[in-house]
Amino acid sequence: MNNIPDEPIPPEIIVSALTQAIGQILRRLRVEANPDGLNFSQTAALALLADNDGMTTADLARAHAMKPQSMSTILANLEQEGLVVRSPDPTDRRQILFSLTDQGVEARQKRSTAKHGWLLTAVAKLCPSERQTLLSAADIIRGLSSS
Repeated sequence: MNNIPDEPIPPEIIVSALTQAIGQILRRLRVEANPDGLNFSQTAALALLADNDGMTTADLARAHAMKPQSMSTILANLEQEGLVVRSPDPTDRRQILFSLTDQGVEARQKRSTAKHGWLLTAVAKLCPSERQTLLSAADIIRGLSSS
């Protein structure tokens, strides 16, 4: 038996593998969890409105690092689909606030259910040791995101 420790893996290799893996899972989740056919920007706007009811176009644009004109187009499409509604700001009637409609809330829930359903099915196919490894990796990734 050889007691020589394994060579340390260079951080660059880990970063490359992690970036690829996270990118692949995110792309797959976007595909699997898109029952309503919304694009990424529309979905991101709905997510923000789900967490922060009543946001202006400028607030939403700033949160997504985009121009207000681009966000206006996204909001107009979501409004046309019946997913968001506009109303005057009660404290500043010159401002327009956007909120999710009941249909918008339902679209968010459908997306979340589809995403979790696909991921649950994929994880259920793993053997117990792979599940444990994945759980440990999730803890490590969570730690990376907070450092």
